Formats: sequence, structure tokens, C-alpha cells
Amino acid sequence: MNDLFENTSIKKAYFTLALPVVLSMAVTLIYNMVDTFFVAQTQNPDLVAGVSQGAPLFTMMIALGDIFGLGGSSVISRLFGEHKDRTGRFVSGYCFYSSILCGIIVTIVMLAFQTPFLHLLGASPSTWKYAREYYLVMAWGATFVIFGLTPTNILRTEGLAVQSMIASMTGTIINIFLNPVFIFTCGWGAAGSALATVTSTVIADVIMVYYTHYKSKKLTTSIKETKISRHLQWEIYAIGIPASITNLMATFATALSNRYLISYGASSVAAMGIALKISLVTNMIVAGLAFGAQPLIGYNYGAKDQKRFRETIHFDILVVAGFSFCATILLIIFAPFLIRLFMKDPTVIREGTGMIRWLSSSATLAGVILVFTTMFQSMGKAVPAFWLSFCRQGLIFAAVIIVLHALFGYTGILAAQPVSDLLTFLLSLFLFRVYRPNFTK
Repeated sequence: MNDLFENTSIKKAYFTLALPVVLSMAVTLIYNMVDTFFVAQTQNPDLVAGVSQGAPLFTMMIALGDIFGLGGSSVISRLFGEHKDRTGRFVSGYCFYSSILCGIIVTIVMLAFQTPFLHLLGASPSTWKYAREYYLVMAWGATFVIFGLTPTNILRTEGLAVQSMIASMTGTIINIFLNPVFIFTCGWGAAGSALATVTSTVIADVIMVYYTHYKSKKLTTSIKETKISRHLQWEIYAIGIPASITNLMATFATALSNRYLISYGASSVAAMGIALKISLVTNMIVAGLAFGAQPLIGYNYGAKDQKRFRETIHFDILVVAGFSFCATILLIIFAPFLIRLFMKDPTVIREGTGMIRWLSSSATLAGVILVFTTMFQSMGKAVPAFWLSFCRQGLIFAAVIIVLHALFGYTGILAAQPVSDLLTFLLSLFLFRVYRPNFTK
């Protein structure tokens, strides 16, 4: 494992770690498309809108799982780089069981405050029934979704990216199979879509626990190996919380957009739900590249290998920006065709086409922002990681959508994300100058 991180060429090490993550993301991407396709085949805009309103719940759970998955993997990677393997092992155990406890708490809270959460998600009288069905199933499955992010990420710190990919892909393939069965054959509609997600997640979790217990030499599943210092706990949360905010803010941005769009009708919300899933073509693959490289960045930073650290960052930006640009061109060209694959409603096609083009226009900037964010996370720099995570689809996005909607109405809602991306990109350049890595200490 150390040879991969210390002696293998940057390009080979980068793709060895990143490609399994990208493949896993690609299969997840296919699932997202298939899930949206089957839900859309009901040709019921209210049902599609209800599932779209409930979808941020899944993103929120991933965000909470990222606290332990990404926060833990950042700390573990640096500890392995410093050859503190035993400490890294105990950090993995702490994250393993803390994520399970977090999931149980989320289930209790979601069930206790069901109605306020549904209002917050923007459920309207016409979509309430479907949003609630989706919500309840996801609430009961929260523990499995949140926990899964821990072994998914920490396995890569030991170079077990392929094993992590196998578990994730198996779960996703099962999800794709179960979707039409639960939605149509069983007639469970929105609840069927959520149940397929939860069931497949449980299966993926079991596989990842197996790999962590039997294939890993440095990680642990033992509850007896969980005691770590308060300083290390602080480091996990200092990096994990900003990392989770990226997904929490995505949930916030989606919910906020839906609240503005619902005044234009359920068709607009349905169109945005489909457009967001299609835009994941770029977003998820870019995330796979960026997060796949994170263990390599963290290891080199922990080992104080300045040359390999800088080469990794430069190569990461080159790959991410190059892919994002090419994907943007393709999505802009084929936007009408892609929307038409999901729904035949002329209003949804027209609005969805514009939404895809606006969302895709700033994909390259968003990709570079993510590289800077993962770099700060890998370095243990919580402050800049927090601000980039919080601003792009949070603080800056909220301010932008309020102003642009007031000035330009419907078009302002669509333009909010690319304008937010531009402003956040400028912020990332400023933060890089302020928090430039220093290897002399």
C-alpha cells in the first residue's frame, strides 16, 4: 500500500485510486437516471414532483455520513502518511460506530418531526401524499444510508478502492433492478422508489463491512478499537462537517429552488428534478475524480512530500477541468433529447432543456472548486474547506437566488447556480492564496 502512495507515478497512483470511485459513481449515475426514468414513466407530474421534493433527504443523509467518511478518511490518510498506523486504525473504529449512532438519531428525529420537514422540503397539497410516502421509507432507512459512507471512504485510505467500488456498484445494480419491481409490479409508487434505495444500501453495507473486516490490514470493525483522543475527534469533525456541508448545501439549494419554482406549477418542479439528475452526469464523475484523489493528497501532505503533493493537485485540476468542459458541451447540445427520454410533457421538455443548459454552464468552475475543497480537507484545513462548502450552494447561492429572482423572475432562478459558482470560484482562488500549503513546518 505504501508503495502506491510513495513511489508509483502520480498519474498511475491517481487513476488507480480515482477510477474505481469514478466507476462506482458512474453506476450510481445510471441508477439515478433509471430511478428518475421509472418514476417519470408514471406520467404523473405530482408524483414526480413529490419524489423530487423528497430526494434531498437522501442527499442530507449522505452529507451526515460524510462527516465520518470524509472526515475520518482525511485524518486516517495523514496518519498513514506519518506511519502512525495503529492510531489510524482506532480512528477507523471510532468513525465506524459513530456513524451508526448518528443514523439512529436521524431516524428518531425524522419520525418525530415529519410534518415540519415535509413543509420545509416544499411539499404542496398536490404532492404531499407522494413526498410523505418517500419520506417515511427514507426515515426508517437513514442508519444504513449514513453508515455506508464510512467504509466506502476509509477503505480507500488503505488502497482498497476496488473493493469499495465493488460494494457500491453491487448495491447500485440491485437498486436499478428493484426500482421497476417496487414501483410498478408491487404498485408502491414513490414509496417503492425509496424502498429500492434503502434495500440496496443495506446489501452494499454488508459487503463493505466484510471487506473492512476480512481484507483490510490497517482498518477495524471492532467496537473495542474506537477510543481516540479529543484532538483526533476534533480533527474528524473539523474536516468532516465542512465536507458534509457540501451535500447539505446541495439539499438546501434544491429545496430552495423547488420552493421558488412551485409557484410556477408542479411541472416546473418536475422539470428541475429531472434536470438535476441529468446534470449529475458531470457532477458525480467529477466528484469521483476529486474524492478518489483525496487519499493520495492527504498521504503526501502527511508525509511532507511537497513535490508529489503539488503534482497531484495540478494533475487533479487538469483532469477535472478537462472532463467538465467536454461534458458541458455535450449536455448543452443534447439537453432537449435527454429531457424527452424521461417525460413527453411539452412544458417539462421546454423548461427542463433550459434548466440543464443553465446548470451545465458552470460545471468546469464547480469542478475546480471541488478540487480546492478536497485539497483543504486532505490538509486538515477546516476553515477554507468550510467556507467553500458553505458558500457555493448555501450562503452565496441563497443571496444570489433571492436577488436574481427579484430582478428576473423565473430566469433568475435558473441563473442562480452558475452565478453562485462564479463567485465561489473567485473565493476559492483567494482562499488558496491565504491557506497555501506550507511544508517548512
